[in-house]
Amino acid sequence: MERMSLPPDPFESSPLSEPSHGGGTATLEREEQRQSAEPGDHERYAHYVQKDKIMESALTGNPVIALCGKVWIPGRDPEKFPICPDCKKIYDQMQGGDDS
Repeated sequence: MERMSLPPDPFESSPLSEPSHGGGTATLEREEQRQSAEPGDHERYAHYVQKDKIMESALTGNPVIALCGKVWIPGRDPEKFPICPDCKKIYDQMQGGDDS
């Protein structure tokens, strides 16, 4: 029976695998990167966004811009959050429903 030779293990000659370097394990550290375009309270409120933009974001993964200016990628059920007061105010002004 003939044995097949495997390609060399890329970690075999790694300094991290050498016993003289404190063992065969190591921890890689990296900074957490979030895809939030703008930090803020968008996670605490449901915002007003054009329906076609929500659908486009669902298909492309691109962020949306709410009436209040918040930029984020939707992914939560808006029914579970209170309406953003800034979006509500702007929407009411656009509809002519706010006389103040």
